[in-house]
Amino acid sequence: MAAIEDILQVERIETDIYRGGAFPSHLQRTFGGQVAGQALMSATRTVDADHHVHSLHGYFLRPGDPDIPAVFLVDRIRDGRSFVTRRVTGIQHGEAIFMMSASFHVRTDQGYEHQDRMPPVPDPEELNDRLDELAEEERAVFKEWRNFDLRIVPPEKMVTSPYLAAQQRVWFRYRHPLPADTVFHVGTLAYMSDMTLLGSSRVPHPEVNPQVASLDHAMWFMRPFRVDDWLLYDQTSPSADGGRALTQGRIFDRQGRMVAAVTQEGLARTGRVMPEDQHARTDR
Repeated sequence: MAAIEDILQVERIETDIYRGGAFPSHLQRTFGGQVAGQALMSATRTVDADHHVHSLHGYFLRPGDPDIPAVFLVDRIRDGRSFVTRRVTGIQHGEAIFMMSASFHVRTDQGYEHQDRMPPVPDPEELNDRLDELAEEERAVFKEWRNFDLRIVPPEKMVTSPYLAAQQRVWFRYRHPLPADTVFHVGTLAYMSDMTLLGSSRVPHPEVNPQVASLDHAMWFMRPFRVDDWLLYDQTSPSADGGRALTQGRIFDRQGRMVAAVTQEGLARTGRVMPEDQHARTDR
């Protein structure tokens, strides 16, 4: 597993054109968080330091090839006084595999403040490391993220709502100290946000093993955070139908501050014969 510092290091090859690295992978397709993180870092490289990303909206168009780099083309859609907008297209083999719009905002604006409360959960130190809980056949794929400490809150230790169809909570953090650069932590959280979220849609259907893939992904960043400290990913799946599942997540730091929100729709298709490599893709 490559270090996240290397994964997010994009190379400028021409004005507004960047290249993200390819890294050894146990997956048949490039992990969606890697593509989103590299696209976001490419967009950030074209924005001045006074503007910070506050939202992104991405579409996974084609499976990524983990064996070759992806090239990211950045379009400068708008440069305003308070907001800056970029559009990024990720390309492999001459075809678009990912498209993202990202918006950046100055931090000097002021307004009213409120947030949802973090749900009650056990401290992460009270829970098992996800890597220690996996069966041997799952462990090989999960090694993709061995630098990330994931701890799923058991259902019996969750306070749930009877009005929500599917609920899951996960503590996560990067296992190693990271640089203080805010941009770097935002890019890492974009990478991490694709982990486990689609799996929340399977909570009511533990016996089902669907074909899964991220289709689109949106994030909003509200407050500063560090990804090498524990963050709680409070996940729900309000609906699944027609081979697609909608999932949502709120991310809190240990102090209970809501630092980000995520919405993702994913493929959750059953009833179709799949190659063995499709079954091995994980429920991320």
